[in-house]
Amino acid sequence: MTADLTRLIEALAQDGLALGLVFLRVGPVVALMPGFGESAIPMRVKLALALAMTLIVGPGAPTAWPGDDAAIASVFVSETVNGLALGIGLRSFVFALQIAGTIAAQATSLSQILGSAGAEPMPAMGQTLTMAGLCLAVMAGLHVEVAVYLLGSYDYLPFARYPAGADLLDWGSALLARAFSLAFTLGAVFLIISTLYNLTLGVINRAMPQLMVAFVGAPAITLAGVALLYLFAVTAITVWHDALRGFLAAPFGG
Repeated sequence: MTADLTRLIEALAQDGLALGLVFLRVGPVVALMPGFGESAIPMRVKLALALAMTLIVGPGAPTAWPGDDAAIASVFVSETVNGLALGIGLRSFVFALQIAGTIAAQATSLSQILGSAGAEPMPAMGQTLTMAGLCLAVMAGLHVEVAVYLLGSYDYLPFARYPAGADLLDWGSALLARAFSLAFTLGAVFLIISTLYNLTLGVINRAMPQLMVAFVGAPAITLAGVALLYLFAVTAITVWHDALRGFLAAPFGG
C-alpha cells in the first residue's frame, strides 16, 4: 500500500513538473493573445486562464522533465522564448486593427474627436474596430483555436530547443509586413475617400476662392467618416478575422 502510494505521488509530481514546462510556453501566449491578453484584463484572471489553457494543452504536449539538472535552465529559457514568439505572432493582429483604426481616424479628421476609450491612447475609431474584432474572435471560439495552435507549435518549435535566429528573424519580418499590409487594407477605403475629399475641396477652392471651404468640408468629412465606419466595419472585421484564423492554421506558412 505504501509503495503504491509512493509511486502515485511520484507520478503526480512528474506530471506536475511536465505541466510546469507547458506553462512556460502557454503563459506568454495567453498574456499576449487577442481578447484574453488585453491590458484591461486583471493579472489574476490572466493567470487563471493560463493555468486552464495549460491543463488543456498539457496532456497532448510532448514534454518531459530533464534528467540533467544543468539542462533545466536551458529548457526554461527556450520554452519561454518559444512562447513569446508565438504570443507576439498573435498580438500582431491586434496591432493591425489598432493601426487600421488610426489610419481611418487620421484620414477622416476624427483622430482627436471623442477622446480615447481604452487603456492605451487610441482614436475612437481604432477602439471601436479593436473591440469589435476581439469580440468576434472570442465569440467564434478563439480559445479553442489557440489550444490547437499551441499543440501544433511543438511540430515547428520543438520542445526544449531554441528557434533558429535567422528563421525567427525572417518570420518576424514577414509578420510585421503582414500586419502593416492588413492594416492598410482595412483602412484603404478611408484613405481613398479622404483623397477624393481633399481633391474636391481643392477644386472648389480654386473655382470659388471667396467660399470658406473649411466650414463646409469639416462637417462633411466627419459625417462621411462615421458613415463609412458604419458601412464597412463589418467587412473590415470579417477580413481581419479570416486573416487571424489563417495565421492560427499555418503560423509559419505551412
